[in-house]
Amino acid sequence: MNKKVSISLQPLGKTIEVIKDTPLIDVLHEFGVEFPCGGKGTCGACKIKILKGDLAIDRVEKERLQKLKLGPEWRLACFCSANTNLTLEITQFENIILADNSAFEFSPEEGYGIAVDLGTTTLVAQLVDLSNGHIIDSVSDVNPQVKYGGDLIARIQACLDGKQQEMQKLIRVKIAKMIAQLEKNHPVEFAKIELVGNTAMHHIFCGLDVQPLSFYPFESPVLGVQTFTAEDLDWQLPGSPEIRFHASIGSFVGSDILAGIAATKMAEKEAYSLLIDLGTNGEIVLGNKKQIICASTAAGPAFEGAKINQGMRATTGAVSSLKFKDGKIEAHVIGNVEAKGICGSGLIDAMAILLEEQKIGLFGEINSGEEAIELTPGVQLQQSDIREFQLAKAAIAAGVQILLNTLNISKSDVEKVFIAGGFGNFLNLKNVIRTGLLECEEAKITKLGNTALIGAKMFLFQDENYTQEILSKTSHINLEGDGTFQDIYIEKMMLL
Repeated sequence: MNKKVSISLQPLGKTIEVIKDTPLIDVLHEFGVEFPCGGKGTCGACKIKILKGDLAIDRVEKERLQKLKLGPEWRLACFCSANTNLTLEITQFENIILADNSAFEFSPEEGYGIAVDLGTTTLVAQLVDLSNGHIIDSVSDVNPQVKYGGDLIARIQACLDGKQQEMQKLIRVKIAKMIAQLEKNHPVEFAKIELVGNTAMHHIFCGLDVQPLSFYPFESPVLGVQTFTAEDLDWQLPGSPEIRFHASIGSFVGSDILAGIAATKMAEKEAYSLLIDLGTNGEIVLGNKKQIICASTAAGPAFEGAKINQGMRATTGAVSSLKFKDGKIEAHVIGNVEAKGICGSGLIDAMAILLEEQKIGLFGEINSGEEAIELTPGVQLQQSDIREFQLAKAAIAAGVQILLNTLNISKSDVEKVFIAGGFGNFLNLKNVIRTGLLECEEAKITKLGNTALIGAKMFLFQDENYTQEILSKTSHINLEGDGTFQDIYIEKMMLL
């Protein structure tokens, strides 16, 4: 039987049990810890303070800590595994950090606020002290609407089949329970609650007609911010918080992307930036302080495992990364357990390795003629999985190219590329580039994790003028409506 150790997380006041020798990157990301450099130890963002217990340290980590001017009580979580009981202080929960690692400037306010990322698959709520911007607590859960389907098309169809009221009730009750958990842990009154999510989640939560999202050109007449009282939502809350579900940008590009634009500061910079969210509904944003354009793609389901035979989210049991060493594939499994399946980052690694080792061809065919390739005991990549990856990769790459063409700029004009999405912590950027998912230099890419949640926290300190300014320069385009889309899409399916 695998021996377990406990990890107490402060200031969250939470204790988790993990199998001994589990890498901290596997478990801490679920509590909001981000690993922007992908576990290389170069950014220092995952620094943790040891309050009790000990974490082994090698020469490389010691040098990195010295370079970051951190004392002996500090470690970088991306280097560490839990092999004894621990109490850790997670410093990420002290500041709102943006893409360029600068603190978000805000005017302190009295009271407490809650930021909610209402994702198609995952829900996250964080309690924020408005006087200093500190995150006091965080809770996450699975969106209960998943029983109606993993993607937006299935959810919209369920609404059209008469299930919208039930789906609305499910999500409102679930978020109410999450907020109640935060209030139970920290009995305070709430001044405001900010919600962000894609357009379908916005419409279902707010009780708006989803039918316009079900047919071309997928344009809803009601995209704006929706405000509520606790009584409107049948929420029993301390205080009388102002509750806002922020405005969507276009058909399937919602306020989660509006929040991402805020988090990257792309609307404030002269240079062009590209934001790609590899969530359930893949979104792409390109622009600068003068103009921003965005679009949605059908890429997300593959990267979140929905259309992969053994696909799963980046949770315990998922193959999150692969490397080729001494003639064989080595797999890292989240949680240090037996592999149950593969998540998006593992899928990208698998494709890069199989391409490099010429196990698959330019058209995605398995060169051996077999229908599957074993990646690790119990997990195979099927021929149909490779096809799904090609479709997803082509959707993202084609979308980027069309946005570039629309603004009449080239790849070289883009200064920064930001990747958002739940499995971003585990992405190997070299493999992302090798597969053709992103066609740029690695130095330009920054992994941001949950940009929707970062932006939602920023919205706690802003009025509607802030988001309106972003919206005024942002437009949405329909990729399929572009005459060149099909040709570019087919070209990008190639695995060069």
